[in-house]
Amino acid sequence: MMSAVIGLEDGTILKGTGFGAEGIVCGELVFTTQYTGYEESLTDPSYTGQILMFTYPLIGNYGVNKDTFQSDGVKAEGLVVREACPSPSHHLSTRNIYKLMEDEGKPGISGIDTRMLTIGTREHGTMRAALINGSDDGEEAVRLAREQPDISTLDLISRVTCKEPYTIESQVKTADRKHVVLFDLGMKKNISLSLLRRGVDVTVVPANTPASVIEDYNPDLLFLSNGPGDPQNAQNAIDVVKNLAGTMPISGICLGHQVISRALGADTYKLKFGHRGANQPVKDLESGIVHITSQNHGFAVEGDTFDDTDVTVTQINTNDNTVEGIEHNDLDIFSVQYHPEAHAGPRDTEKIFFGKVMKAMGGRV
Repeated sequence: MMSAVIGLEDGTILKGTGFGAEGIVCGELVFTTQYTGYEESLTDPSYTGQILMFTYPLIGNYGVNKDTFQSDGVKAEGLVVREACPSPSHHLSTRNIYKLMEDEGKPGISGIDTRMLTIGTREHGTMRAALINGSDDGEEAVRLAREQPDISTLDLISRVTCKEPYTIESQVKTADRKHVVLFDLGMKKNISLSLLRRGVDVTVVPANTPASVIEDYNPDLLFLSNGPGDPQNAQNAIDVVKNLAGTMPISGICLGHQVISRALGADTYKLKFGHRGANQPVKDLESGIVHITSQNHGFAVEGDTFDDTDVTVTQINTNDNTVEGIEHNDLDIFSVQYHPEAHAGPRDTEKIFFGKVMKAMGGRV
């Protein structure tokens, strides 16, 4: 246990109890409303550059199991909770959340009025913050928060993408083997697992891979992953989609959806406080069905700005009418803003979305 403080750019200072690693981290303070899946969230590369706060008051009650990790470790810069559970209860747990943050060299702070911070974020928008473990100097935390650059100016993708291409062969035997090139913008592990369990071989490539290299793989589909930061900073990925559109099926999730949309001429913009949680309602405009989805994004697509008039908005968020899905009417291109592969989280859309991916490749749905 140690002294800790979090300071926001608007001057807010909250003192609490530190756990995990001693030190200082800076980033956007963002909140998620889910009450399970803290292991998946903390290890999601999309949280790079952000301090993650859970609105649910007790985090860590079922411990930590590395099999649920979505990357090789904790990617959020720090953790803010009302209460961290020191003595979890679950037969698969190997350590508590205190030990996780310590092992990962990341600071956490508990004893914080997360409800107040959440309401403030919803009213004023996402703010820059600094978390200090080992000190209660709130004025220093506020100074650090104000000095850090805006997240839109940061190249976060290069911090989380793979360094070299690699291929994972599915262990599922199929008569007609399919192969996907997965463009790694900060990929969650469950995206590749969703493809592998359907008998699809996956080649993961770094975010700086040119279109010519992807063509050499001769894939059945190009898939763009989730990832952190502003989509306008993913210029190489945007150029790849522009160059390969019409030559192969293309699909994507979250940041991949935003990249595809920008490649098709749309604008993107920063949301006031983003969508992060496991209960976001998404309406399919063709069927009228509303799906409950897991989401983690701070940017969105301007649905009425597509240069290509053959692009259709297929799904919207019923809370604020933001774009949740698009499809090109002539080319085999489609994408969604939410996470159909998310576990923990609702699984309503996994079969639907990845069934569509398989259909685009001419494979077994």
